[in-house]
Amino acid sequence: MRFAAVDLGASSGRVMVGEVGPGTLRLEAAARFANDPVRRDDGLHWNLDALIDHAIAGLATAQAAGALTSVGVDSWGVDYGLLRNGRVLGEPFHYRDERRNELGPARVAALIGAEELYRRNGLQHLSFNTLYQLSAEEQLDQATSLLLIADLVAAALCGNHVTERTNASTTGLLDVTTREWDRELMVRLGLGVGLFGDLVDPGHQTGVLLPHIADRILGRAGGRIPVVAVGSHDTASAVVGVPMQPDGHGDAAYVSLGTWALAGLELDGPVLSEEARLANFTNEGGVDGTTRFLTNVMGTWLLSETLRSWGESDLTGLLRAAEAADEPVPLVDVQDPRFLPPHDRHSDMAARIEGWCAEHDLPPPSGRPAVVRCIVLSIAAAVSAALDLAATLAGRTIGVVHVVGGGAQNSFLCQAVADASGLPVLAGPVEATAIGNVLVQARTAGVLGPGLADLRALVAATHDLARYDPRD
Repeated sequence: MRFAAVDLGASSGRVMVGEVGPGTLRLEAAARFANDPVRRDDGLHWNLDALIDHAIAGLATAQAAGALTSVGVDSWGVDYGLLRNGRVLGEPFHYRDERRNELGPARVAALIGAEELYRRNGLQHLSFNTLYQLSAEEQLDQATSLLLIADLVAAALCGNHVTERTNASTTGLLDVTTREWDRELMVRLGLGVGLFGDLVDPGHQTGVLLPHIADRILGRAGGRIPVVAVGSHDTASAVVGVPMQPDGHGDAAYVSLGTWALAGLELDGPVLSEEARLANFTNEGGVDGTTRFLTNVMGTWLLSETLRSWGESDLTGLLRAAEAADEPVPLVDVQDPRFLPPHDRHSDMAARIEGWCAEHDLPPPSGRPAVVRCIVLSIAAAVSAALDLAATLAGRTIGVVHVVGGGAQNSFLCQAVADASGLPVLAGPVEATAIGNVLVQARTAGVLGPGLADLRALVAATHDLARYDPRD
């Protein structure tokens, strides 16, 4: 059977088709497209209409190559669109919009303490979490409902408005223990509880493609293709696609490595200790009721923004030169807030790195290969520290690190993570998010066994992984 994954990332999107059956898991791209933010007078936004159009065009291409069994949508978390009587009120704001990131946290802090908030939602403090964005929202009184990005796209495809639970867990408004909306918290924050709709779990059939969209995709009238809720937070789907297998040497950690490096462990329940809060670890919902205990580390965003500011496209050549370089480079704190905004609003990344080094009395990297080497080694050091802390906080021992996502192709970075952590790194699959998306659909269709272990065993059997052992 063929399943289509609409997989929307913070810098690009794709429509992937997975052919799934007993002993079979093949993935191919039907469409890839850029997801560029748009700057308006009131701030930075997402082009939602373009994302929906790209998704429909990609699904039409996918269907033309063979009949689709169902469709699932995943995206990044936290961002949302406001709706009034089912119609979206303008373009959704981008989580990197600086004005809102300054206003929201201060307004929430005045209403509820950080310790209580963590006990309720289990989330790390990120200035762009949904509850902070909503506290800076100026159109809230005009809205009758709210949907997160993946749910907005799914609603555009099938017409039904529901909120998938793994993505809802990124809002800060989901009770981390019951996994239901925390309506008391909403009231305390001045948010209308009616904005937040019914929650569904991965595997729920949300609906079928609307007739006019089905006609565009099928090229004829009268077809029906189900839309299935998956782990609609892209990291939730990516973790499903991590081929974790027990090996007797400790737990498997994962790093979903792209624009962000999401580094952590899959657990049966949340870790809500004060130590976890202070360490800025999050307890997000995973597929089948699991907990994604992780922290956000600034990922390849630093590389892509640096190359963009240079007008440089040869990342492979720069990585090769950076890996071969002998001169020492400083390790910068990639979590420093100065590295979050796009380069068009501030100085370029290389200049920000130089400024960080000056503040810490360190010699800055000299030349482009040295800057790239500094970035790669700094990301690896931050990922290693995050994994070590995750193990300590959760009382676990890590035996192997799985790196999935686009960063799995970056051999320099994967080796650097192995060296920094002292742990073997297994890299791949690159398209773990799309794989997790189609596997949940395939399970819903009855193609695969019921457990996550069944899904991951298929990934392990059908994908070759690159291994990086730590060097002395």
